[in-house]
Amino acid sequence: MSQLRHDPLSGHDVIVAAGRAARPTTFADGSPADAAGIEGCPFCPGHEARTPPEIARTGPGEPNTPGWRVRVFPNLYPIVDAHEVVVLTPDHQRSFADLDDTEATEVVTMLRDRVHARLEAGCAYGVAILNHLRGAGASISHPHAQVFALDVVPAAVDASLARVRDAQHDLVLRDADAALLVVTRHGEITTWCPHASSSPFQIRLAHDGAGARFDHAENEVIAAIAIALRDALECVRATLGDVPYNVVVHTAPRDRAPFHWYVEVVPRLSVVAGFEYATGILVNTVAPDAAARDLREVST
Repeated sequence: MSQLRHDPLSGHDVIVAAGRAARPTTFADGSPADAAGIEGCPFCPGHEARTPPEIARTGPGEPNTPGWRVRVFPNLYPIVDAHEVVVLTPDHQRSFADLDDTEATEVVTMLRDRVHARLEAGCAYGVAILNHLRGAGASISHPHAQVFALDVVPAAVDASLARVRDAQHDLVLRDADAALLVVTRHGEITTWCPHASSSPFQIRLAHDGAGARFDHAENEVIAAIAIALRDALECVRATLGDVPYNVVVHTAPRDRAPFHWYVEVVPRLSVVAGFEYATGILVNTVAPDAAARDLREVST
């Protein structure tokens, strides 16, 4: 039986309709292979001249030369004026799920620092995202994340802040509280599937004591979140295969509170179709408790 649920964090209304997962389909998987390969990849070491001049890096070497571990440069085709690419690793074949603890922490630390730099430079709002594979919006297969900064606070973010303000309790901790929906708990980090997941196998991660802004997070919090995110993406791959997904860090704008920043993983297993556009109600064909159970079974 279908259930209508509301997600206080996102503001979405969601119908959980697990029975629709049994629908037949005549469409083939349209995910294209990595046609360019390493030789054609502008993000691989030795190809630094194919990107705009770098803004930041970790690892040895002079700017715009090999030797880096994480590399940042302006996006050549920006959505907004402040749009940066963060290349996660020199290895064309290693996604975030393949990074070790130190590597994952270094990446998320760089994302925090780049968001912070943009806010300190006067931008109103900064966000870090990761699109994995073409089905999630990536145009280059080499593992990379992106940082965007805007001079205005988007309306959706304003609405989210208003929901948090009006709730009179911590919406993130409340959302993470249902035992059947928890995938893992390690120390102060919880990974869970939201009660009103808007898509199959949606995951959220948060630190119990995180403040309003991702870019203000302490190093220990960043490390714990980075490792938990890597583990969550490993669970997604073990459960579903190497599927497309989006990772988004939800954070408060500059000088705005209250909020509790958190990370969201959305595997791209379905599309928004006519019903969703007509009603504004999203449809999820996998019950969140079933998704959490499957992810728990492969977690370490």
